[in-house]
Amino acid sequence: MPRAGLTSTRVAEAAADLADEVGLEQVTLTALAKHFGVATPSLYTHVRSSADVRTRVALLALDETAHLVADALAGVSGRAALASVGGVWRAYAREHPGRYAATRQPLDASTAAVSAGPRHAELSRAALRGYALSTDDETHAVRLIGATFHGYAALDAAGAFSHGGPSVPASDDTWERVIDGLDTLIRSWETP
Repeated sequence: MPRAGLTSTRVAEAAADLADEVGLEQVTLTALAKHFGVATPSLYTHVRSSADVRTRVALLALDETAHLVADALAGVSGRAALASVGGVWRAYAREHPGRYAATRQPLDASTAAVSAGPRHAELSRAALRGYALSTDDETHAVRLIGATFHGYAALDAAGAFSHGGPSVPASDDTWERVIDGLDTLIRSWETP
């Protein structure tokens, strides 16, 4: 009989919190069992393995960020839309490093299809509506902004830009230049 109050959702939420505290790779069934005050085998009623737990954290984080991106996109377009989407990822990576790491792990095709991943692709396309892009160029632009935002967010969250630079915080000035650069580049792809 499952322990009262222990559910798959509660296990995933606790794992996400733990991932933010100690890192995604440190989230184990043993650590979660300790958190809940149960024996490790008790968790098998709710999750299959540590890999299953990490997948559940990824799904939770993708869902959280999809809501944040959708809210950030309300009423903005063009450069402002790029800054809004990128800003969500940058803040999320800083505030929730373990959850953010989970969003970067590969999911199998069937899990990815039912995740918020497809919604993220739609939201990225929505962020590009202020640009006159062909379908092919839109696909390239979605990949470009994803790679740029996630690369920058990961480096920024890891403190890679904290060593100083032209101003403090240097990463904020650099971020504005990144957004300006993306805006300029994507506008150069516009269909005449």
